[in-house]
Amino acid sequence: MSEPTAGAVPGVDLFPYAAAVPEEVVERLRGARRVLTICHENPEADALGSALAHALLVEAGGGVATAVCADPVPAMYEFLPGMDRFRREPDSSLDYDLIVVGDCGELERVGPVLESHRELFTRVPILDIDHHISNPKFGAVDWVDATSSATCEMTTLLAWRLGVPLTTGDGMLAAALAGGVVMDTGNFQHPNVTPRTLVVAAALREAGAPLSEIARRLYRSKPNSQLALFGRVLGRMESDLDGRLVWSTLELADLPATGALPSESEGLVDLLSQSETSEAAILFKETEIGVTRISVRTRQGGVDATVLTGTFGGGGHARAAGATVPLPLEDARRAVLARAGELVAAVKR
Repeated sequence: MSEPTAGAVPGVDLFPYAAAVPEEVVERLRGARRVLTICHENPEADALGSALAHALLVEAGGGVATAVCADPVPAMYEFLPGMDRFRREPDSSLDYDLIVVGDCGELERVGPVLESHRELFTRVPILDIDHHISNPKFGAVDWVDATSSATCEMTTLLAWRLGVPLTTGDGMLAAALAGGVVMDTGNFQHPNVTPRTLVVAAALREAGAPLSEIARRLYRSKPNSQLALFGRVLGRMESDLDGRLVWSTLELADLPATGALPSESEGLVDLLSQSETSEAAILFKETEIGVTRISVRTRQGGVDATVLTGTFGGGGHARAAGATVPLPLEDARRAVLARAGELVAAVKR
């Protein structure tokens, strides 16, 4: 393992955890000169933060990078520095020699840019950096760490291995990475938080990441339209099996009725999962006529969320997963609840 010369933070030593970064990942990123960094469509803080961070790491090594997301950056993340760097498409003037796909459980999650630039994704080697246990390892090089709380946690260690200070970009790197860790740990309240997660967070804080402001903006500050949307959806909450299975529905009409943006549905399923009786909480989201998106949260030691979502072609983590079901809302709800009921009924505590 190569020891970095500049990446370690003076008071917080990431060296004990740096061996988690495969040498091939370090060498691929270090050797690339023209890099496309991309995350999944409908992005959240871990996707955006890791894609931006990967671009900053390439640039710190003297390369050129383009950060891409198929969808616009949601307004709730615009306070993070560097979010204005994202493009919707690759730069046609660059002959890329590496594509870094971050936080994608499968390649198709990058969205329509995959189809519109199929030749690029076929020709250029892909470095896959992800923490979803369902990831099928679609890259020329894959670093999939399902024990990591966030892709941004992994990328923090990668920065250390590359010798890139976390203070890079006048704090942009640290803030981007901290945003992803805060989001994917539920502000350090999810069971995916490990001692390594906390040490990484300490290193990011010492590098200047405004953890308290990030937590406030992501978890304790919401537009009135989002609060109205939450109230509408929570008012439809239903349950079965003595409250052990909880669900609600977001309909297409809810957005214009409340003035909320699609991105403002973020966090709804986490509210449902706060039910003190639930083993599984499910949000059914009508994304278009005939298509339903499901988000699932489950309790530690019970239902594996990837088993439920995997039935419908989805994936994610044991406690948090999702799937897109090609069925109208009512049909999707009937099918998913039937399978969820079987899984919840099998849990014995």
